[in-house]
Amino acid sequence: MKQLTAILAITLMLASCNQYDKSKSGMPYKIKKGGSTAKLKQGQFLKFNIEYIVSNGNKDSVLNSSYGHIPAYMRYDTAQAGKYNFTEVLNQASVGDKIEFTLSIDSLKNMGMIPDYNGIFKKGGAIKGKVDLIAVFDTEELVRADVQKEEEVEKQKEIKALEAYMSKKGIKAQKTPGGAFVELTNAGDATLKADSGKQVSVMYKGYTEDGKEFDSNIGKPGATPLNVVIGSRSVIAGWEEGLRFFGKGGKGRILVPAMLGYGQQAAGPSIPPYSNLIFDVEIVDVTTPAPPPPTAAPAPTKK
Repeated sequence: MKQLTAILAITLMLASCNQYDKSKSGMPYKIKKGGSTAKLKQGQFLKFNIEYIVSNGNKDSVLNSSYGHIPAYMRYDTAQAGKYNFTEVLNQASVGDKIEFTLSIDSLKNMGMIPDYNGIFKKGGAIKGKVDLIAVFDTEELVRADVQKEEEVEKQKEIKALEAYMSKKGIKAQKTPGGAFVELTNAGDATLKADSGKQVSVMYKGYTEDGKEFDSNIGKPGATPLNVVIGSRSVIAGWEEGLRFFGKGGKGRILVPAMLGYGQQAAGPSIPPYSNLIFDVEIVDVTTPAPPPPTAAPAPTKK
């Protein structure tokens, strides 16, 4: 009898651990405590990891995740607490806690949070979310310092991944000051280098590490070179650094860690967040760009 009682007690304890509460807006959630009892304070800056997984029937797919990359940051403001999202229950949480929650896609549509059902947000589906509360900061300066540290950690991880890629492919390349890599098949004309202020006309093909091409002006009828003025920041940082290694007529490859590319952002359907990018390039020409047209003088004001 005692053994049966003990088994029932354990079963009830496990069941209670798996139970979800409901927020005011009806969002199912549970908080797994991390040991701290200190609640978040108004105005603090929160550092956290977050993940959203879309669940449609037996198929789950990651919609977005910061785990393994740069964490997310936000200012904790009780007046700005969201409706039907994890911020609604942050007032119950402490640093070290883990929050799990579920969002009904039907409810999101009814609340106007998604415009309509589609191939990702399907009728009857759900989004499973989880948040790990990592740390809090009292000032924006401390947040900026922490973000810079996390960005550098991420970039170094991406550089190591590119080095492994180059080793596997037998690519020998030079490293730029920022952390991109340049493989020179032909350095081009040393007297017509792609220096600061010069306009570089480039034919290129861009692809990800798995070989999927996402953009190119090579081999397309009527395609023209892409003109880039070095130093204008009109292209990703990896290109700004890599193109400087070439002169007119140069050919080669630029390998760009994600943090010198599009970083945490996706760039269309073919470039997911945190994608290392590779570009085959040919420098068609290096010229001095025409000066910008003079700015019109402002009309005199009436006195």
